[in-house]
Amino acid sequence: MIRVSNIKLPLDHDEQALTDAILTTLDITAAQLVGVEIRRRGYDARKKNTIFLIYTLDIETTINTALLTQHASNQSIRQTPDMEYKFVAQAPTHLEERPLVIGFGPCGLLTGLVLAQMGYKPLIIERGKAVRERTKDTFGFWRQKKLNPESNVQFGEGGAGTFSDGKLSTQIKDPKQYGRKVLSEFVEAGAPEEIMYVSKPHIGTFRLVSMVEKMRAKIIEMGGEIRFSARVDDLHIEDGQLTGVTLASGETIHSKHVALAIGHSARDTFQMLLDKGVYMEAKPFSVGFRIEHEQSLIDRARFGKNAGHPILGAADYKLVHHCKGGRSVYSFCMCPGGTVVAASSEEGRVVTNGMSQYSRQERNANSAIVVGIDPSDYPGNPLAGMDFQRQLESNAYLMGGENYDAPAQKVGDFLKGRSSEELGDVQPSFKPGIKLTDLSQALPDFCIEALREAIPEFNKQIKGFAKDDALLTGVETRTSSPVSIKRGYDMQSINTRGLYPAGEGAGYAGGIMSAAIDGIKIAEAIALSINEQQV
Repeated sequence: MIRVSNIKLPLDHDEQALTDAILTTLDITAAQLVGVEIRRRGYDARKKNTIFLIYTLDIETTINTALLTQHASNQSIRQTPDMEYKFVAQAPTHLEERPLVIGFGPCGLLTGLVLAQMGYKPLIIERGKAVRERTKDTFGFWRQKKLNPESNVQFGEGGAGTFSDGKLSTQIKDPKQYGRKVLSEFVEAGAPEEIMYVSKPHIGTFRLVSMVEKMRAKIIEMGGEIRFSARVDDLHIEDGQLTGVTLASGETIHSKHVALAIGHSARDTFQMLLDKGVYMEAKPFSVGFRIEHEQSLIDRARFGKNAGHPILGAADYKLVHHCKGGRSVYSFCMCPGGTVVAASSEEGRVVTNGMSQYSRQERNANSAIVVGIDPSDYPGNPLAGMDFQRQLESNAYLMGGENYDAPAQKVGDFLKGRSSEELGDVQPSFKPGIKLTDLSQALPDFCIEALREAIPEFNKQIKGFAKDDALLTGVETRTSSPVSIKRGYDMQSINTRGLYPAGEGAGYAGGIMSAAIDGIKIAEAIALSINEQQV
């Protein structure tokens, strides 16, 4: 097949227009066109009242594809690359020891799945509950303010990404097509097929729940095992070699190949790892607030008269501002047509996050507006950033009334430095609830100063972004892991052989897709190591 990119057509084009564009681009006749597969469909909304769709297509013709590409003057025409995932190994007939996967978020899920597909029958340990039980606990916290520290937005089957917008885009380089492997597995588990080609694929929470269950069943069918409510409390290390783990129950599990996919909020596990001597460093992350607007405002600002078009859906945005003082402020985890959710995992602390369903039909748009910070802002041991997060979350708990309500403030009042007394047009979506206050006390002064500079600048890109009645809710602290657990070229910890730091918690991913891709890389590294040791 031949791949043609950058075919540009009006938003409301008909099917024949796409066919005509293919025939013109390739200079072939309709009789020579055999089949067309959409590989990617994005849009160009730089002129919001004249929006174009941009296609990348894989095309089959009766003409030799080598001749087409050889004589094509258009640089957007080339041979379709091989995108089929190829397993790097197969398990030995007599497997001496099962690999262990700690954590069952996107990274642990793909690590376990690929290991199972290669025949290694992984044992997966997850401190939280199965996804449906976890969902009940999480919704119970939002409705009744009863937090389960082991079953919440952060912990449980599916990981933190289960309660999110379900974004599947990533900016990482992926020459081996790992991303396509991930998307293919998601579609097989029930995700909409459009995620294979739309430029900004997403799934939403409810679909993710059923998908995770189907992927778990697939792992078990291939000989894998998953244990829930099983927290790892200790590592066994002999002469720099990991030999096993001990669970909170007291059970010891022996394994010399352990994937560490614990997510960015496993703070007690970070402490245990540091105490055991596993090398880690503090790393940069970001903190800030959630901001809410009416989704209709964002739609009009981004799409103009095309707002509400079914192909475009609910509009999103991506914003960044470099402040005069050197700080960067940017939007993070934007959730069109979604809600702000309580993401606490420790008692007496308030954390916010964002979530959308696949339909993205809620009234408000929300995103995190966060300020970049680095270890110089929280000097100390490798876990100083974690302590910094905790301080902000504890303070937010106090500001919200010590009942898991979140402190909030209208944007106009925040910019003018006065406490909010009543809500405006934007109604809060955060559950359990909010308490209007003065958010200048919720973050360090340098963060408040940066946010007050950035929000009016963002208003120049999205008219109405700084409207008085838009709502800020605090605090957003879990943008990424506060630590980096260093690994070498073989994907193992640089000072603990057999330990494979993985995904977002170890500092090697930032979102569902990049975490899942890292999980595949870890599975491959473990498989190759096992086979080498058993030769």
